[in-house]
Amino acid sequence: MNKHHDESDERLILDSVDRFLAQEVAPVAWKLEHDDIYPIDIVERMKEMGLFGCLIDPEYGGLGLSTSTYVKIIERMSQVWMSISGIINSHLIMAVCVQRFGTQEQKEAFLPRFVTGELRGGIALTEPDCGTDLQAIRTIAKKEGDQYVVNGTKMWISNGIEGNCFALLVKTDAQAEPRYKGMSLFLAEKGPGFEVSRKLEKLGYKGIDSAELVFQDYKVSADRLIGGQEGRGLQMILGGLELGRINVAARGVGLA
Repeated sequence: MNKHHDESDERLILDSVDRFLAQEVAPVAWKLEHDDIYPIDIVERMKEMGLFGCLIDPEYGGLGLSTSTYVKIIERMSQVWMSISGIINSHLIMAVCVQRFGTQEQKEAFLPRFVTGELRGGIALTEPDCGTDLQAIRTIAKKEGDQYVVNGTKMWISNGIEGNCFALLVKTDAQAEPRYKGMSLFLAEKGPGFEVSRKLEKLGYKGIDSAELVFQDYKVSADRLIGGQEGRGLQMILGGLELGRINVAARGVGLA
């Protein structure tokens, strides 16, 4: 009975997504993509539908969908307009990192706000001199009392302009060996010292914005260190990036 119930619930959700895509996305997707316009109205509808919390547990207000159902949602989105799949997936990588690795206090404080889209964003990993080798990042977070002071630059950050909260990968110990032991992950909300320096132009995939983010003496409270422990940032973000690989695979299916 539970299996039948789950399948019925999934069908209702996917039917709702299909209607939304057909009625509200397909008619405007080409023009918005061509003109490089951020889909504000579409994002608001995705908030209303709960898609920003579709993988977050119901105890925090999320839909608590299975990964397999989420893949089907991403596949459908990608068939109509791939950009909007990236808007929610980048956000959910951040949310999943908190759900899997955050302290109970962090889960209670952030996950409900991720669900509603009050806080939304993505992950801030890549840097101008560092591509896929994340251990080579140079952004530093130095602890000063009950806060950390962050300095560095992040590049090609999805949702960087329109988002307001990011899972920020930094070095808390630049001398650590092996290097990954000196890496930590913070929840960084926009504020003083956190600047969007420029929008980055792309040939396609324009519906989701990409930006350069600059941190100059940006102060973040120590209680925003995900998991409350330094040195585990790389493992955490790699765990979250599993969701990104799922998203890419689903896009490939959707566009085949």
